[in-house]
Amino acid sequence: MAEPTRNRFTRYFALLLDALRSTDPTPMRPAEARAWIRARIEVPEDDLTRHIANGDQSIFENDVHWVRFYLFKAGLVGSPKRGFWGLTPQGRNTRLTPEETWALYVRIRDANRARSPQNDDEEDAPAPESGDDDEDSGLSFWFAGAVWDRTDDQVSRFLGEGIWQNGHGNQFGDLVRQMKPGDRIAIKASFVQKRNLPFDVGGKPVSGMRIKATGTVLENLNDGQTVKVSWDASFQPRDWYFYTYRVALVKSDTEDERARKLIDFTFRGSPQDYAWFLARPYWVEKYGPRPAVDAVVEPHPGDPEIVEGGTFDSEDESAYGTDNIVADGSFLRCEELDSILARWRVKRNLVLQGPPGTGKTWLAKRLGFALVGSNDRETTRLRLRVVQFHPSLTYEDFVRGWRPSGEGRLMLVDGILMQAIDAAASEPDRPFVLVIEEINRGNPAQIFGEMLTLLEDTKRRPSEALELAYRKGPGERVHIPKNLYVIGTMNVADRSLAIVDLALRRRFAFVDLEPRLGTEWRDWCKKRGLDESLLNQIEARISALNADISSAISLGPQFRVGHSFVTPDSDEPVLDGPAWFRSKVETEIGPLLDEYWYDAPDKAKAARAKLLAEIA
Repeated sequence: MAEPTRNRFTRYFALLLDALRSTDPTPMRPAEARAWIRARIEVPEDDLTRHIANGDQSIFENDVHWVRFYLFKAGLVGSPKRGFWGLTPQGRNTRLTPEETWALYVRIRDANRARSPQNDDEEDAPAPESGDDDEDSGLSFWFAGAVWDRTDDQVSRFLGEGIWQNGHGNQFGDLVRQMKPGDRIAIKASFVQKRNLPFDVGGKPVSGMRIKATGTVLENLNDGQTVKVSWDASFQPRDWYFYTYRVALVKSDTEDERARKLIDFTFRGSPQDYAWFLARPYWVEKYGPRPAVDAVVEPHPGDPEIVEGGTFDSEDESAYGTDNIVADGSFLRCEELDSILARWRVKRNLVLQGPPGTGKTWLAKRLGFALVGSNDRETTRLRLRVVQFHPSLTYEDFVRGWRPSGEGRLMLVDGILMQAIDAAASEPDRPFVLVIEEINRGNPAQIFGEMLTLLEDTKRRPSEALELAYRKGPGERVHIPKNLYVIGTMNVADRSLAIVDLALRRRFAFVDLEPRLGTEWRDWCKKRGLDESLLNQIEARISALNADISSAISLGPQFRVGHSFVTPDSDEPVLDGPAWFRSKVETEIGPLLDEYWYDAPDKAKAARAKLLAEIA
């Protein structure tokens, strides 16, 4: 019987040469070569979905690796270098006809059989060296939404037209342009689920993400909007929990273990290990210690409420913005607060500095509420942390250090910064906030250590990760995620504090807060029982006092008295305004002036008398 003149993968010989020729002399990633071939020939669906025996590659992936092996043996393709394939000089000038393809295949096949008789059934065997090319090197994994304007679901259209499109105008355009042929892409939709979960979290809501479709990018149109995609026809929707993406387009961080598990679940069919996630410190804090769960339970997608729409989703958090900060008692206008928030979002590290009594800590916490979008107690407990620096605080307290374990041993314990980093990395597209009160009261260079470098906004990526002074495992490297925002406060009048380290100044944006005695302050105080005439007196006298302080040689503007000293402490009405002001001067402002003019007590006494003159 005559030998057949082709087998399953010989039809890819000429196509692989053409694919490598399309970028020559620049080599090509294997995934990119496969995408190039799929864009030009119809590959049987079974070859894309069925895996070879005892292997994790699809039949199509393995066939292309066999083709690379034969072309390498023929001297047409070079040896893989760092996971890339490229043509040899001979390969650049070779155009294979079907007859030449079969002759090349038979010649190398027979020579290979003579050396390795067990390789007779090539189509079902792993291609030689197919695992040595670092298959995922340079490969990106994308998770993309398909809902436009919160309600317009584009999934069916995307699958039918073999595309994915950015439905958010110029937003995400730069990210779309980064998508390359061969990259994997999944359509996802975020939701929040409380019931019928495949694990027990005591009835608390859990963030979920439904994977609706998966595919391979074939071509990027480079318009920031559209990529052509070969969608996997046999994919069935699956639900994933805990580590989720809510923004419309995310490039998954393959250096993060949580992201790698999501990639394995989405593109390789692995089950989600719920027990692993529930044992992570952030999820333990969120849900509490949970009983053991079956790590391989595979839930069937039910009907949780899909809340994805536009750019972000919500988990029923109470919205909080700059208008709420004003309503809570800020004397800065919404436009000023919006400007501060915008600067913080860009720089990621911010310090509020000013004289005593200008509301630095109060405002820092509320700016944090506005950044996370909620002042709900449960939300802020998980996503906003507060620490105060002081002279005895150390790196071991703040970052990581050895602590007694209670068993006569020492164990490495993460400080509040590492806890905040882990929390932010657990929900990578949600903002997390760390508030540092009195950031200049400790020694920032000593307390932050190598983290001072990692704080910089340009260093907030895995490639900039550093080893810590105390490592929990060999080769452990840490970076600060982009969604962790740090805000500090600084009292510029404290004589006991040294000049702030220039390295710290370079990594933070600084905003000056001034005493705010004006219309907003008077309106706030009037609502709490203080009359107009008294408020005019207080404003005039505090302003005069601040002018004296600013001009004093031994003091200066940084020692002025802030508005908090003369603002009611609660919403309860002030029943006796003059008595209230006298108490403020005698117990708060007066002692402060005694400290300022400690070497001139008569001057402090005179300043106090001016404040109280003719106050009934």
